[in-house]
Amino acid sequence: MATFRIERINKELLRVINDLLHKDIKNETAREAILTEVTCSKDLGHAKIYFITLDPERRTIVQGALTNVAGQIRSHLGKVLRLRVIPELHFLVDFAEEKARKMDCLLDSIHKDGRTPVDEESAH
Repeated sequence: MATFRIERINKELLRVINDLLHKDIKNETAREAILTEVTCSKDLGHAKIYFITLDPERRTIVQGALTNVAGQIRSHLGKVLRLRVIPELHFLVDFAEEKARKMDCLLDSIHKDGRTPVDEESAH
């Protein structure tokens, strides 16, 4: 039951923070972030907010900007959400898409060669 509640809170946080970033936050650099996922701790003390950027070279700059506006976002969350505890926000770069792309390239190369890494090891 608790996990279902956390999942709902994660989705609501993602929605509200996305709206805030693109409507109310004045920091243009922070607006470059595309939020992908929110994961809250079970006690709602902390929330990890994962994001990507269109320009991979600006990740750390955008992460810094998000960290700078985290207090403003958290304050607004306290006004909008009906939660006893508003989590502390931690913005993290989401590398899942990048990892998936690398995995696709690896699978494509295996498909083209017709050999798996296990086949290559047993050939030696």
